[in-house]
Amino acid sequence: MKRVVSGIRATGQLHIGHLVGALQNYLKLQEEYQSFFFIADLHALTTNYEHTEMLKGNRVEVMLDMLSVGLDPQKCTLFVQSEVPEHTYLHLLLSMIVPIPWVERNPTVKEMIRDLNLKENASYGLLGYPILMTTDIIIYKAHYVPVGKDQLPHLEISREIVRRFNGLYGELFVEPQAMLTEFPYLPGVDGRKMSKSLDNDIKIADSQEQTTKKIMSAVTDPQKVRLHDIGHPDICTVFTYQKVFNKEESEEIKKDCKSGALGCVACKKRLAAKLNYSLKDIRAKRMELNNNIHGVEETFTEGSKKARSIATKTLEEAMSLMKIDGKSS
Repeated sequence: MKRVVSGIRATGQLHIGHLVGALQNYLKLQEEYQSFFFIADLHALTTNYEHTEMLKGNRVEVMLDMLSVGLDPQKCTLFVQSEVPEHTYLHLLLSMIVPIPWVERNPTVKEMIRDLNLKENASYGLLGYPILMTTDIIIYKAHYVPVGKDQLPHLEISREIVRRFNGLYGELFVEPQAMLTEFPYLPGVDGRKMSKSLDNDIKIADSQEQTTKKIMSAVTDPQKVRLHDIGHPDICTVFTYQKVFNKEESEEIKKDCKSGALGCVACKKRLAAKLNYSLKDIRAKRMELNNNIHGVEETFTEGSKKARSIATKTLEEAMSLMKIDGKSS
């Protein structure tokens, strides 16, 4: 089976954007590929280095979310990035051969600096984010990385780094291919990008009451003010959610919105009921897992050991090719 690698930053409880954009895809991949899914706690430090006291708790929250949706440690390798220190060593080696312009032109890093208003607080670690990301992928010699079309330039940096290493020292790393996935774009309840830092997300772990309250506060079509006004669902945040979580009724909702037969309040109530229903089993599983945190952490510890056995071998091969393993040739 060919290998797939993907990770999620450890910034706390995951939201429904993570659910439809990554976790549901992971469920399919674990059935078809040798899959490695990890908690990227080192990546979290690139922007949250001032709040490391939250890191352990954030890791646990992501563990709970990953397991509650149905990821199975018998079908995939679940691990924590920092528990495989070979990532950091290979990252250092790769950083020695990557030209500065390669990382400076990365659009993802530029967006993070802009969106988080980091300016002069942007760290060396953030600039080197693409190199650590590359390490996460190639240390397992992954064949595929699930990405959306907007992330293709990001993955191309990894491919360039692989070509550079293989050209300098010898063929070792697999040039990762993009596994294009149609991630539904879910905006936050305020219409902006869904983000914990913007406080506009709906978390997987939210209660029914919290979910309903957030949906009832969500922005809708600004031109539909009164009940019978003609609506424009294609510009409505709530309808974007309807298409994902209430797919079977979305065409009817679209028609009734456009005709003025369906008001925004009624539309939101229908969505809240549907979303809460779709998350019911996941939330119940999460509460069950929360009663056995030790077992949850042990699952990822065992997965980290498995991942490390592979990463160690790859690092040794890289050091041997670079002639820095201390062995005589």
